[in-house]
Amino acid sequence: MTKQAVGPRAGSDGVPDQRHARASHNRQRSAYPYWLYLPAAVVYLVIFLVPTVMAFYFALTRWTLFDSTFVGLQNFRDFFAEQNLRIGFANTVIYAVLTSGLKVVLGLLLGVVLTSRLRTRGFLRSVVFFPVLVSTVAVGITFSVLLKPDTGLVNRTLALIGVEGPDWLGDANTALLSVALVDVWKGVGLATVIYIAGILSIPRDYYQAVAVDGGGAWHRFRHVTLPLSRPATFSVIILSFIGGLRSFDLIWTMTRGGPGFTSDTVASIIYKQYQAGFFGLSTAGNVILFVLVTALVLPLNHFLSRRQVAL
Repeated sequence: MTKQAVGPRAGSDGVPDQRHARASHNRQRSAYPYWLYLPAAVVYLVIFLVPTVMAFYFALTRWTLFDSTFVGLQNFRDFFAEQNLRIGFANTVIYAVLTSGLKVVLGLLLGVVLTSRLRTRGFLRSVVFFPVLVSTVAVGITFSVLLKPDTGLVNRTLALIGVEGPDWLGDANTALLSVALVDVWKGVGLATVIYIAGILSIPRDYYQAVAVDGGGAWHRFRHVTLPLSRPATFSVIILSFIGGLRSFDLIWTMTRGGPGFTSDTVASIIYKQYQAGFFGLSTAGNVILFVLVTALVLPLNHFLSRRQVAL
């Protein structure tokens, strides 16, 4: 009895059933049954999609807890008419770029050190990561005390070596920078953990090849660690940049946007409107912040994704 070759199931006209092949391909592509995704989809719908749609609606109204009046785009006009909004936009971008850049550089350096053969590297990893676990408000209050011009520990320490420290949080030239450095101190631990994971995933064969060619520590870093840890770098950039654009609690705790409006960000401006009882105006500001973050992060993510694929 002659065996026939097994192929795709054919229809009545002899043409392979493309629908069967497509369904089989979809079954192979899906790792889990679709009903397993349902709880996550419900959570995503309730926590993200529904509030987002409601925010876009309430941004077009003047609302209180019990009433709302449709006003169209008036809230957006009023928000863009804020006198300190231009400063807030500039500070938001500067803050995000500065904090994300420093977290990338310091996180990479700490990641290299903490994946070396140091005997105390386990303890040092815990020390570096500890600030991430501390409440942001607690960090802000603590550093507000440490950075006081007359009684703060920082200026007292500088005075011991003959340096007169500035009013870190009360000077328009140093307020935003001071908050950004505290943000880096608090968040660099997470960047370091990401880099540690990325560096440990690099095959040891590459380092052995550099050693065989006579390369030293700099060559290992320049030709192996730096290029092969780019996926970790891209992750740190995206996470830190988004966090910087949305930053509010540390800025509000330490400076409340001052002195004047010099350290205001878009998020702190929104909160001030909410405090004043302009709920529709603050909701419109949240929508604008959402659009700003999306407009900046999506092209950045696309650019970094292309660079990663090109590796």
